[in-house]
Amino acid sequence: MNYYAGLDVSLNSTSVCVVDEEGRIVREAVAPSEPEELVAFFAGLGWPMKRVALEAGPVSQWLYDGLAEAGLPVVCAETRHMKAVLSATVNKSDRNDARGIAQMVRVNMIRPVHVKTLSSQRKRMLLTNRKFMQKQVCDVETHIRGTLRNFGLKVGRTTRLRFEDRILALVADQPALAALVGPMLSAREQLIESFLQLHEMMLDEVRSDPVCRLLMTVPGVGPVTALTYRATVDVPARFARSRSVGAHFGLTPRKWQSGEMDHNGRISKCGDAMTRTALYEAAGVLLTRTTRWSWLKSWAMQVAKRRGMARARVALARRLAVILHRMWVDGNEFQWTRDDGAAATT
Repeated sequence: MNYYAGLDVSLNSTSVCVVDEEGRIVREAVAPSEPEELVAFFAGLGWPMKRVALEAGPVSQWLYDGLAEAGLPVVCAETRHMKAVLSATVNKSDRNDARGIAQMVRVNMIRPVHVKTLSSQRKRMLLTNRKFMQKQVCDVETHIRGTLRNFGLKVGRTTRLRFEDRILALVADQPALAALVGPMLSAREQLIESFLQLHEMMLDEVRSDPVCRLLMTVPGVGPVTALTYRATVDVPARFARSRSVGAHFGLTPRKWQSGEMDHNGRISKCGDAMTRTALYEAAGVLLTRTTRWSWLKSWAMQVAKRRGMARARVALARRLAVILHRMWVDGNEFQWTRDDGAAATT
């Protein structure tokens, strides 16, 4: 007889429920959220596990890797789908969630998600740390501008290099304000130094990655977009068709069809928001800042004439997602002419 297990994972403990082929609960337990502890639990059962399912979460990748290395048939379930099914339970608890996950995996209702490799996880961490530092610098500058505005001191337009000189010039005649602003400027300087360090690490990562260099042959795609796309897609073979990548990143319209009603809405915005944003920004660069003409820009400008610039950017971002995947699979650089680039659009 085969057995199925559902894991409801939290930071410190994991609720485990094991059911048989008939759906009867044969074992329930609470184990520490450690791969070794969970592997030991299943080893102590001595039963042939058909599948072990856990919900995607902050520690799910770590637990997934540990269970997979031990030879357990583990699968990571998509969070939104899992939440929708488990919401039918009257009483919400870790124990009931584990029971629900076990029953779902038994009847094959689990919608699995791809668990990224450790290499892609490190790339992702580099990008998120860089973005965090960049946001902190902007927050400090915004805070300084806001506090000085209360005293009638308007910073106005300035550059990053001239920001500190501008602030010091404004508070030069007010020693009390200068003493308060000084620590903020020092913190800003340290944040900029940390950001530049992470930015250089990101550039080094792109230079050493042939996939990123290949993706950057597309106009509008820079180092950040290339590395973000590289880290998020991770394994291009997991998409059977390149056309599916646009929907995976939430760049396709929602659809509502019931009876005689058939309505297409805005884009779904499902999937990874960082990659979707990077593709949208790359589309904007291609439309407004890239001077060299290409078949892709020509197509996007035709869309802009018919539907407007905002929709053209979304459509171009979706097509960029498809083109980048096709280039990655085929190993071909972007072709600027329409005839040569036709193969890249499939």
